[in-house]
Amino acid sequence: MPTRTREQLGLLLRTVVCDVVGTEPEDLHDTTRLADDFGIDSLELMEIGSRLETALGLPIAVRDLTAAETLGQAVDLLEARLAEPR
Repeated sequence: MPTRTREQLGLLLRTVVCDVVGTEPEDLHDTTRLADDFGIDSLELMEIGSRLETALGLPIAVRDLTAAETLGQAVDLLEARLAEPR
């Protein structure tokens, strides 16, 4: 699997979130709190996780995504997961 930069991961995450919640990419920043700012519920979070798993080819637990309070923290999570040995 090719290496992805933080910027690429951020773009992927913003694109997936936009598709799920129906917002525009410019509305999302590293400090965006998905639950507080967009009211994302557990079903939407599961959908986001599923789409990320498909795009990245690795399992992502919903509890990991819920632990990320901001979009930037979610990107950090994705970066760390991709760096783990498989």
